Amino acid sequence: MTTTPTLYEWAGGHEALLRLTQVFYDKVPSDPVLAPVFAHMSDKHREHVAIWLGEVFRGHSRYTDELGGYPAMLGHHLGLSLTEEQRSRWAALIAQSADPAGLPDDPEFRSAFVAYIEWGTRIALSNSQPGATPPPEAPVPHWGWGEAPPYQP
Repeated sequence: MTTTPTLYEWAGGHEALLRLTQVFYDKVPSDPVLAPVFAHMSDKHREHVAIWLGEVFRGHSRYTDELGGYPAMLGHHLGLSLTEEQRSRWAALIAQSADPAGLPDDPEFRSAFVAYIEWGTRIALSNSQPGATPPPEAPVPHWGWGEAPPYQP
């Protein structure tokens, strides 16, 4: 019996996700909508986003083990007051970065990838607003081939 690969495995692992974040963040400084959000981005940001995506797509648990897990990710967005235009642009630009990064182009993978990006950016948008009270503890979401059950504490 053949085991279905995870999205992480199908994408090509950490190296593929790092290529994705490299392609994406190379475009950000010249993007008028996103450049202000990432003007003070650390040198490690691209790597950290690749590590996050790796854990979300059911690869390693490095974001949890090394970078603080979901509470840390929430903390990076608190108080940013992101706009819908910024959220939408981030989602569109990272989806557009998948081809030049060499991610798989099959419809099943791209559907799952874009679904997570859409879902994740909406969570980030919500948690970035003034007065947002996200759960203080929650697991890193694990994305697969088409499921997104609601988190219930």
